[in-house]
Amino acid sequence: MAHTIPAAVQAAARQFGDAAAIAEPGGLVHSYRELHDGVRRVAGALMANGIERGDRIAVWSPNTRHWVFAALGSLYAGATLVPVNTRFTGREALEVITRSRVSALFVADQFLGVDRLALLVAAASAEHDGGGAAGHLPGLVVRIPVAAHDPPLANDGSPSLARSWTEFIASTADLPAAAPDERAGAVEPDDVSDILFTSGTTGRSKGAMSAHRQALGVARAWTSCAGLTQADRYLIVNPFFHSFGYKAGILACLITGATIVPQRIFDAGEVLRLIEAERITVLPGAPTIYVSLLDHPDRASRDLSSLRLAVTGAAVVPVALVERMRAELGFDTVLTAYGLTEAVVATMCRPGDDPRPVATTSGRATAGFEVRVSAEGEILLRGPNVMLGYLDDPAATAEAIDGEGWLHTGDVGRLDERGYLTITDRLKDMYICGGFNVYPAEVEQVLARHLAVAESAVIGVPDGRLGEVGKAFVVTRPGQQATADELIGFCRERLANYKVPRQVEFRTELPRNPAGKPLKRVLRQEGRNQ
Repeated sequence: MAHTIPAAVQAAARQFGDAAAIAEPGGLVHSYRELHDGVRRVAGALMANGIERGDRIAVWSPNTRHWVFAALGSLYAGATLVPVNTRFTGREALEVITRSRVSALFVADQFLGVDRLALLVAAASAEHDGGGAAGHLPGLVVRIPVAAHDPPLANDGSPSLARSWTEFIASTADLPAAAPDERAGAVEPDDVSDILFTSGTTGRSKGAMSAHRQALGVARAWTSCAGLTQADRYLIVNPFFHSFGYKAGILACLITGATIVPQRIFDAGEVLRLIEAERITVLPGAPTIYVSLLDHPDRASRDLSSLRLAVTGAAVVPVALVERMRAELGFDTVLTAYGLTEAVVATMCRPGDDPRPVATTSGRATAGFEVRVSAEGEILLRGPNVMLGYLDDPAATAEAIDGEGWLHTGDVGRLDERGYLTITDRLKDMYICGGFNVYPAEVEQVLARHLAVAESAVIGVPDGRLGEVGKAFVVTRPGQQATADELIGFCRERLANYKVPRQVEFRTELPRNPAGKPLKRVLRQEGRNQ
């Protein structure tokens, strides 16, 4: 069994050979043997450009084959991977790159009409001109082509700063042929494999560090519970920069021989087309992805019969949604799971579980985790795959992981007699109405039962008499309508009075983090600014 990611790349080439590793929309396919060769070339080019073992390399690009080659090639060269959120502004990306002290950067060329390198250059210039701390741009910058062909460099005002992908790959002429494999062989299981920055739902993001053995450990646990096999074709709509897309996506396929089918941006109509065209079998994602597929006008005309497995998870996975996924999308198996950047996969349902625990819980412990709930209701985790700590932040690390090794998640939940975990909410999301604790997740579950509601997010807002009352932000399903009074009355029939929201605001969409969870702090801040 491989204990480092470079060893896993080598093992996959030996075991799966000419089987498809990556199948990009448009017909371009790379075998596992070709994946290994491409990873070696990236590692060799990095080494030829001075990258040493332990250096940090950032990737700021959407889901394409180049992201896979760049990331695995960086790890093969003994470097630490720093994925960067594609939703970040230039200033936000520059902060992560600077804090991580990266030695090289892979950055998307033109993507969604934006030149990301130009954003970084502009952000660094603005900081310098404003007298702030100078942002750090590494000496090696490589453009990742997002289009099918390697496009020419855009004019970002600093043409000498970046190399094209083709130019970079060709820069290994003087490197001994065996050098990349020797570097890969020197990587140790306890070396830091990656620094994943939290999605920042509660403020400034923190860099969670994991070792190679941990990254592979969570991937193996996920694949074991999900039953992923070499026969599967896995549409990865979750961003590669997120643990769901990287560890439960790329690495999960790498160790099982499943085929990666990447999607650059989520588009429900395109997902439905790809399921039919690529005969997709596995489609994990946040609940909102399935809501979009269920309500898309093209769904009825697409052949979705290849689908067999969905894995989802969030603070709220409405029971009604699980039922619709089975009945209307045709999934044989729908599993729920629970994890976070600092632990990735902590609990998960198993194929064969009865429908009720799948619909109402996040499963039981996996990947060697212990799970318990504190007296305050907070979920605590302990096990071999808890992060090593936060980058350069011992205080935050000590606050998150106590002296006995328990990770304090900030999530609220309960365990049943069989060890199945139900997530009820975030500690910070709970509010007090008239002296009673209200967990918004319970209210959101009720709202999800209304025919017109696609999704909702409930927060507490100030009230002169009761302290706080609930406010529901609601997105309606296409072609459906509801009034605030109707939804409040619907909740009143099903909830104690103190749990019933007093206000309803209709939205076309909710602000979200990269994992698809609604950003309630943004909703609260909007309320304070009004």
